[in-house]
Amino acid sequence: MTAPDIHSSTREEREQYIIDAFRCIADCDNCGACQFLHGHPAEELYADYIEGRRSFRDITLELRYK
Repeated sequence: MTAPDIHSSTREEREQYIIDAFRCIADCDNCGACQFLHGHPAEELYADYIEGRRSFRDITLELRYK
């Protein structure tokens, strides 16, 4: 599943992508999303992507090297 481009998607599509991509599966040993997100809600960390200000890739890279 590829993140929708900020120039050709709606805010709702980007928000739904973040919700789906970081949905808790209640199996922390196999997921790791919580660790990647440093305990913060995905919608908060990806707010600039959802609002169309920054790309999904840029935010992901920033989070990866935090």
